[in-house]
Amino acid sequence: MPDTVPAPGFHRRFAPLAGANLAAQAAEQISLAAVPLVAVLQLGAGPAEVGLLATVQTLPFLLLSIPAGLLADRVSRRRLMLAAELLRLGSFALTVVALLMGWASIAVLALLGFAGATGTVAFSVAAPALVGTLVAREDLGRANRALELARSLAFTAGPALAGSLVGWAGAPAAFVLATVLTTLAFALLLRVREPARTPAPARHVVTELHEGLAFVWRHALLRPILLTGVMWNLGWFVLQAVFVPHAVQTLGLQAGAIGWTMAAYGAGMVAGALLSAALLRHMAYGHAILLGPATSALASLLMAATVWWASGSLAAVAFLAFGIGPIVWTICTTTLRQVVTPDAMLGRVTAVFYTTSFGARPLGAALGGLAGESLGLAAALALSSAAFGVQLLIIAASPMRRLRSLPELPPVAGASPAKA
Repeated sequence: MPDTVPAPGFHRRFAPLAGANLAAQAAEQISLAAVPLVAVLQLGAGPAEVGLLATVQTLPFLLLSIPAGLLADRVSRRRLMLAAELLRLGSFALTVVALLMGWASIAVLALLGFAGATGTVAFSVAAPALVGTLVAREDLGRANRALELARSLAFTAGPALAGSLVGWAGAPAAFVLATVLTTLAFALLLRVREPARTPAPARHVVTELHEGLAFVWRHALLRPILLTGVMWNLGWFVLQAVFVPHAVQTLGLQAGAIGWTMAAYGAGMVAGALLSAALLRHMAYGHAILLGPATSALASLLMAATVWWASGSLAAVAFLAFGIGPIVWTICTTTLRQVVTPDAMLGRVTAVFYTTSFGARPLGAALGGLAGESLGLAAALALSSAAFGVQLLIIAASPMRRLRSLPELPPVAGASPAKA
């Protein structure tokens, strides 16, 4: 999709949301990286406890994405995001208190992580729907690239900052920074000017939910995206559940080195986000989407190889590859979803993707923790590689490989889904 000059007012309307997204993503990544470090290095947690933490922290994506999507189609998306940031702010602040007062435990970290993740779900479901009301259709790709670049920078800086702060200044410092960044995100969201929209007629929740599910499942392109996302998140969170124990026990890394190794993922995301526009000028749209699953499968094999070649550098290369292709996938599939989905259904359709794809996170984290504890870290990494292999097969066998470009016309509410 070629770059275009943004429509007049693009930067004024979009910049506050982009800034809030950067701050919110950075706070989330610092927290997600700091929690397992605290659990392993301070509380002596093993793979089962780390897997439990990851499961609880990701459970809101499974349980609450649909309610958040229904809300996003019924109420102000900006206000929903403001409420989400207040919840995350309280979660991070209470974590600081718990660490300073010596109250931290696996249970406390899990409870506060669940609360913070609840805010993340609401923010993440509402944001793509809000973007569609702030920018013109021809600017959606540019806007999504900017949001994903911000997320990539957060993935780069977050783990590195968390590891450095935990190693140098203690665990509370990482959560103090997350609290400050969340406050900044809230302040920037106050500057977003959401266009007025007519609320959809109130209908039964089951009817609205069925409508969103049916739209996604019957769509020739959205269904394989959905299934691929499920398997990708399954494999990714199997890996997330065991990487810190693997890095400590097998690779011999300390907190700072673990943070920098994981930060390679964000560096790959930055590179992918910056390259995405050029890639789309030279590749068919469907081929650009296939790039993410393919590089992920390769990266999982590199990570599995660290069982035999205990190298932090090789793990960093794997994380780098995990970042490059999937960020192009995210930009392209988010734009595609926004283009083919009626505005009145964007919240529900986004929620379907979050519930199924991100809902696979707690399952992956639980499987990773159980496999790592009962079968060993090598078996858990092999399980992760198997999931990444399946996600590549799903999308490669779909009509996506024949998609040359985005659909030319926006959808009409009630129209049949476009076919590839």
